[in-house]
Amino acid sequence: MRTDRGLRRLYGAGWLISAGVMLVAARMWRLHLREVEQRAEEAERTKDEAARRRAVEERLRIARELHDSLTHSISVIQVHAGVEVHLAGKRGEQVPPALLAIQEAGADAARELRATLSVLRADENSRPSGLGQLENLVARARTAGLQVTVTVTGTRRRLAHDVDQAAYRIVQEALTNVSRHAAGASATVEVCYGPDELIIQVVDDGAVTSVPSTGQGLGLIGMRERVTELGGRLHAGPRQDGGFRVRAELPIRAAA
Repeated sequence: MRTDRGLRRLYGAGWLISAGVMLVAARMWRLHLREVEQRAEEAERTKDEAARRRAVEERLRIARELHDSLTHSISVIQVHAGVEVHLAGKRGEQVPPALLAIQEAGADAARELRATLSVLRADENSRPSGLGQLENLVARARTAGLQVTVTVTGTRRRLAHDVDQAAYRIVQEALTNVSRHAAGASATVEVCYGPDELIIQVVDDGAVTSVPSTGQGLGLIGMRERVTELGGRLHAGPRQDGGFRVRAELPIRAAA
């Protein structure tokens, strides 16, 4: 009897020890799995950070190349054109339209280059251009002599950066085209915030004299590429009653 009681105690102790060992083993296994997951997450995070760092370095390299290769040439063009315009004015001569066009194109190229460089040098959280800068854009157009009216309808909201920037660039390019190719025209900018769609429309009442009526200028091609990339639609062309219309329909995506 004592032997049986002793064996039962031994078996009971063995079960307790086995259960304890199993609990410890399960705990260690969970700790090991957690450590493996943490290492995997760290490796993924390190890989993402390395990819972002390489992207930033590439943007900076491109920015430096653009700055070094284009800034000097554009500045030289601007200086020479400005000098010729000044001398023509002092001599009392009429400034040739081609020279004025060169001066204006040089100024536009310099502004666009600065904007491009700022985008390339900006980090992913910055918002270098968007509808928040629409008033400044319109003010510059008015200073250049273009009559612009702006209408905003719907509930304004913060947009995803790519949508916001595309909308701004469309208005910018459309107003630039009006200034260049429909001198003396007035333009209307309409921004409509819908439930699922942002509509940008720029309409002018001038006669387009130097842009093909088919709307195949490089500026319009760039607009179409931006809109298509976002899954939207672009309509651009002359109006029946005169002038030109650019209408972009962009899917709304809220900012992250």
